[in-house]
Amino acid sequence: MRAFSVSCDGKLAITASETSSKNDFDYLVGHWNIRNRTLKEPLAGNDEWAEFDATQELRPILLGLGNVDIFHTEFDGKPFEGLTVRLFDPQTRLWTIYWADSNAMKLDGGKVGSFDGDMGDFFGREVVGGKDVIVKFHWDKRNPKAPIYSRAFSADTGRTWEWNWYSNFSRP
Repeated sequence: MRAFSVSCDGKLAITASETSSKNDFDYLVGHWNIRNRTLKEPLAGNDEWAEFDATQELRPILLGLGNVDIFHTEFDGKPFEGLTVRLFDPQTRLWTIYWADSNAMKLDGGKVGSFDGDMGDFFGREVVGGKDVIVKFHWDKRNPKAPIYSRAFSADTGRTWEWNWYSNFSRP
Protein backbone atom coordinates (compact mmCIF):
# COMPACT_ATOMS: atom_id res chain seq x y z
CA MET A 1 0.00 0.00 0.00
CA ARG A 2 1.36 3.42 -0.92
CA ALA A 3 1.14 5.63 2.19
CA PHE A 4 0.85 8.95 0.35
CA SER A 5 -0.47 10.57 -2.79
CA VAL A 6 0.01 13.99 -4.35
CA SER A 7 -3.01 16.02 -5.47
CA CYS A 8 -3.09 18.17 -8.62
CA ASP A 9 -2.27 21.24 -6.51
CA GLY A 10 0.80 19.48 -5.06
CA LYS A 11 -0.55 18.73 -1.58
CA LEU A 12 0.34 15.45 0.11
CA ALA A 13 -2.41 13.12 1.29
CA ILE A 14 -1.16 10.65 3.91
CA THR A 15 -3.05 7.51 4.94
CA ALA A 16 -2.44 5.66 8.20
CA SER A 17 -1.83 1.92 8.15
CA GLU A 18 -4.24 -0.42 9.91
CA THR A 19 -1.59 -1.24 12.54
CA SER A 20 -0.63 2.36 13.41
CA SER A 21 -0.73 3.03 17.16
CA LYS A 22 0.53 5.33 19.90
CA ASN A 23 3.06 2.60 20.81
CA ASP A 24 4.89 2.66 17.46
CA PHE A 25 7.97 4.43 18.86
CA ASP A 26 8.11 2.66 22.25
CA TYR A 27 11.19 0.71 21.10
CA LEU A 28 13.16 4.00 20.97
CA VAL A 29 12.66 4.95 24.64
CA GLY A 30 15.96 5.40 26.46
CA HIS A 31 19.58 6.09 25.53
CA TRP A 32 21.18 5.27 22.16
CA ASN A 33 24.49 5.50 20.33
CA ILE A 34 24.04 6.34 16.66
CA ARG A 35 26.36 5.86 13.69
CA ASN A 36 25.26 8.30 10.97
CA ARG A 37 26.08 8.31 7.27
CA THR A 38 24.91 11.30 5.25
CA LEU A 39 25.27 12.40 1.65
CA LYS A 40 27.35 15.60 1.65
CA GLU A 41 25.40 17.28 -1.17
CA PRO A 42 21.88 15.89 -1.64
CA LEU A 43 20.25 16.26 -5.07
CA ALA A 44 23.52 17.39 -6.64
CA GLY A 45 24.52 14.16 -8.38
CA ASN A 46 27.30 13.76 -5.82
CA ASP A 47 28.01 10.43 -4.10
CA GLU A 48 30.40 11.67 -1.39
CA TRP A 49 29.32 10.62 2.12
CA ALA A 50 30.22 11.85 5.61
CA GLU A 51 30.06 9.64 8.70
CA PHE A 52 29.79 10.69 12.33
CA ASP A 53 28.68 9.42 15.73
CA ALA A 54 25.93 10.83 17.93
CA THR A 55 23.92 10.00 21.03
CA GLN A 56 20.21 10.29 21.64
CA GLU A 57 17.83 10.03 24.56
CA LEU A 58 14.09 9.58 24.02
CA ARG A 59 11.28 9.77 26.56
CA PRO A 60 7.49 9.56 26.27
CA ILE A 61 5.33 12.68 26.82
CA LEU A 62 1.64 13.64 26.88
CA LEU A 63 0.42 10.42 28.53
CA GLY A 64 2.05 8.29 25.83
CA LEU A 65 0.57 10.17 22.85
CA GLY A 66 3.96 11.64 22.01
CA ASN A 67 7.66 11.51 22.67
CA VAL A 68 10.65 13.81 22.59
CA ASP A 69 14.32 13.09 21.98
CA ILE A 70 17.55 15.04 22.19
CA PHE A 71 20.28 14.27 19.63
CA HIS A 72 23.90 15.22 20.49
CA THR A 73 26.96 15.29 18.24
CA GLU A 74 29.77 17.57 17.04
CA PHE A 75 30.34 19.05 13.59
CA ASP A 76 33.84 20.40 12.90
CA GLY A 77 34.58 20.31 16.62
CA LYS A 78 31.50 22.37 17.53
CA PRO A 79 28.63 20.98 19.61
CA PHE A 80 25.35 20.34 17.78
CA GLU A 81 22.03 19.49 19.36
CA GLY A 82 18.79 18.41 17.72
CA LEU A 83 15.30 18.01 19.14
CA THR A 84 12.61 15.69 17.77
CA VAL A 85 8.99 15.94 18.87
CA ARG A 86 6.63 13.17 17.73
CA LEU A 87 2.86 13.45 18.26
CA PHE A 88 0.23 10.77 17.65
CA ASP A 89 -3.33 11.72 16.66
CA PRO A 90 -5.66 8.94 17.88
CA GLN A 91 -8.45 10.02 15.48
CA THR A 92 -6.37 9.78 12.28
CA ARG A 93 -3.83 7.25 13.69
CA LEU A 94 -1.11 9.41 12.11
CA TRP A 95 2.14 10.56 13.67
CA THR A 96 3.61 14.00 13.01
CA ILE A 97 7.37 14.33 13.49
CA TYR A 98 8.90 17.78 14.08
CA TRP A 99 12.63 18.63 14.15
CA ALA A 100 14.57 21.62 15.45
CA ASP A 101 18.31 22.04 15.92
CA SER A 102 20.90 24.36 17.37
CA ASN A 103 21.74 25.72 13.90
CA ALA A 104 18.28 26.48 12.46
CA MET A 105 16.55 27.32 15.78
CA LYS A 106 13.02 26.62 14.51
CA LEU A 107 10.64 23.68 14.24
CA ASP A 108 10.29 22.31 10.72
CA GLY A 109 6.90 21.84 9.06
CA GLY A 110 6.57 18.24 10.22
CA LYS A 111 6.55 14.86 8.52
CA VAL A 112 3.34 12.81 8.72
CA GLY A 113 2.89 9.05 8.53
CA SER A 114 2.59 5.77 10.38
CA PHE A 115 4.08 2.36 10.97
CA ASP A 116 2.86 -0.67 9.10
CA GLY A 117 4.14 -3.43 11.34
CA ASP A 118 7.87 -2.90 11.81
CA MET A 119 8.29 -0.29 9.04
CA GLY A 120 7.35 3.37 9.38
CA ASP A 121 7.14 5.95 6.59
CA PHE A 122 6.62 9.68 7.15
CA PHE A 123 6.31 12.34 4.44
CA GLY A 124 6.53 16.10 4.13
CA ARG A 125 7.70 18.87 1.83
CA GLU A 126 10.86 20.97 2.00
CA VAL A 127 12.97 23.12 -0.26
CA VAL A 128 16.42 21.54 -0.67
CA GLY A 129 19.05 23.20 -2.84
CA GLY A 130 16.35 25.43 -4.32
CA LYS A 131 14.20 22.43 -5.27
CA ASP A 132 10.75 21.66 -3.89
CA VAL A 133 11.03 18.05 -2.72
CA ILE A 134 9.02 15.41 -0.93
CA VAL A 135 10.94 14.18 2.10
CA LYS A 136 10.55 10.62 3.31
CA PHE A 137 11.61 9.45 6.76
CA HIS A 138 11.81 5.66 7.04
CA TRP A 139 12.08 3.72 10.30
CA ASP A 140 12.95 0.01 10.33
CA LYS A 141 12.39 -1.64 13.73
CA ARG A 142 12.52 -5.28 12.67
CA ASN A 143 15.38 -5.50 15.16
CA PRO A 144 14.22 -3.18 17.98
CA LYS A 145 17.66 -3.45 19.62
CA ALA A 146 19.32 -2.06 16.46
CA PRO A 147 16.76 0.09 14.60
CA ILE A 148 17.63 1.99 11.44
CA TYR A 149 16.44 5.44 10.39
CA SER A 150 16.87 6.63 6.80
CA ARG A 151 15.85 9.70 4.82
CA ALA A 152 15.21 10.25 1.11
CA PHE A 153 14.29 13.17 -1.14
CA SER A 154 12.15 13.07 -4.26
CA ALA A 155 12.20 15.99 -6.71
CA ASP A 156 9.68 14.25 -9.03
CA THR A 157 6.63 13.84 -6.72
CA GLY A 158 7.68 10.41 -5.49
CA ARG A 159 8.54 8.61 -8.72
CA THR A 160 12.21 8.32 -7.72
CA TRP A 161 14.01 8.75 -4.40
CA GLU A 162 17.55 9.76 -3.46
CA TRP A 163 18.48 8.13 -0.14
CA ASN A 164 20.78 10.57 1.66
CA TRP A 165 20.87 9.75 5.38
CA TYR A 166 21.23 6.53 7.37
CA SER A 167 21.35 6.21 11.17
CA ASN A 168 22.18 2.88 12.79
CA PHE A 169 21.17 2.75 16.45
CA SER A 170 22.72 0.65 19.23
CA ARG A 171 22.38 0.68 23.00
CA PRO A 172 25.33 2.10 25.01
